[in-house]
Amino acid sequence: MAFLARRHSVLPGFGPTLGFSFLYLSLVVLIPLSLLFFRSADLGWGGFWNVITSPRVVAACRLSFGAAFAGAAVNAVCGLVVAWTLVRYRFPGQRLLDAVIDLPFALPTAVSGIALTTLYAPTGWLGRPLDAIGLKGAFSPLGVTIALTFIGLPFVVRTLQPALEDLDLDQEEAAAVLGASRWRTLRRIVLPAITPALLTGFALAFARGLGEYGSVVFISGNMPMRTEIAPLLIVAKLEQYDYAGAAAIAVLLLVASFLLLLTINLLQRWSGRRHMRGA
Repeated sequence: MAFLARRHSVLPGFGPTLGFSFLYLSLVVLIPLSLLFFRSADLGWGGFWNVITSPRVVAACRLSFGAAFAGAAVNAVCGLVVAWTLVRYRFPGQRLLDAVIDLPFALPTAVSGIALTTLYAPTGWLGRPLDAIGLKGAFSPLGVTIALTFIGLPFVVRTLQPALEDLDLDQEEAAAVLGASRWRTLRRIVLPAITPALLTGFALAFARGLGEYGSVVFISGNMPMRTEIAPLLIVAKLEQYDYAGAAAIAVLLLVASFLLLLTINLLQRWSGRRHMRGA
C-alpha cells in the first residue's frame, strides 16, 4: 500500500527537476556572477582593498548605500499606505492607480531619469519651489534619493498587497469590539502580520537601488566625490579599460546585496516560527 501514498505530479521526479534547477541557475546566475570574483582576483587582496577603499569609491558607495536606504525607507512607509488604500478601499480610478504603480517597471530607466531631471531641475515645476526654500532637487544627493524612491515603490506595494489581502478581518473586528483603538489594532495585529512582507519589499527596493543606473545618471549630475554613484563609477572604470577595478566595485555591491537579502530571509523565517508558536 505504500505506493498508493506516493504523490504524483505532472512534472518529472525530484531528481530531474532539482538537477534542471541547479543547471539553469548556474548558467543564468551563478556562473556570470562568479566571473566577477575571478576577474577581481587579478588585483590580489591588497589591490582589491586599495580599490574599494579609495576616496572616490568610498564616496560613491556612501551615496549609493545612503540614497538606496533612504528611498527604501520612504517606500516602506508610503508604499504601505498605498497598498492599504488599494486593498481596503474601493473608489473611482482605482484600477488606473493600480496600473500606475507598475510604471517604473515598464518605463525604460533612461526615460524616467530624463523625466525626473526635467521635473526637479532648478527651472522645473518641482525644482523651482524646492530651490526657493534652499533645496536642490536635481544634480544633488536629494535627486539621487528621489530617483531611487521612484524606481523602488512597486517592489514594496506589490509585495505588501498579497499580505494585506490575506489578513483576517475578524481579528481586527474583534479588537474593535473589545475596545482597542485603531492605532493599537494596527500595532498589535496588522503590523506583526505584514512585517515579513514589508521587510521583503524594503530589501528588494534597497537592492534595486544599489544597482540602479539609468534613472540616476541624469538627475545626479555625476560629480565625483559629490553625486557620483557606484554603478556609474563601474561604467567609468570600464571605459578606462580597468576591468579588474570595475569588477572589484561590482563584487562589493553584490556581496552587500546578498547579505541584505540573506538577513531579510533569516528574519522572515524567525518571524514565521514565532508566529506559529504564538498561534
